[in-house]
Amino acid sequence: QVQLVESGGGQVQAGGSLRLSCAASGRTFSDYAMAWFRQTPGKERESVARVNWLNGNAYYADSAKGRFTISRDTAKNTVYLQMNGLKPEDTAVYYCAAGRIPIIGRNYDYWGQGTQVTVSS
Repeated sequence: QVQLVESGGGQVQAGGSLRLSCAASGRTFSDYAMAWFRQTPGKERESVARVNWLNGNAYYADSAKGRFTISRDTAKNTVYLQMNGLKPEDTAVYYCAAGRIPIIGRNYDYWGQGTQVTVSS
């Protein structure tokens, strides 16, 4: 079965950096998009960034533009989210998701278990 396993979360001071990883297994993802979402208590899960597995085209939420970079390593079946210039408002549980293109809204097929990112001021 498909598994998405996130890692790399932790606690960092404002202005610091973290790199999240999402190891994907269980199928080929050539016709999929991989994405990172985040969620804080009481709020809806929001999209952070997305990358198309086949061509690497990346898309970002306004909150992530200029600070975060999503990438994928097709040889390792892994997706990364490099987060620089972290702010306290970036504190959330970050989730990896995979969905067959085209994707409507947040209707991704598979989700990871999440990894906590905490940014202190």
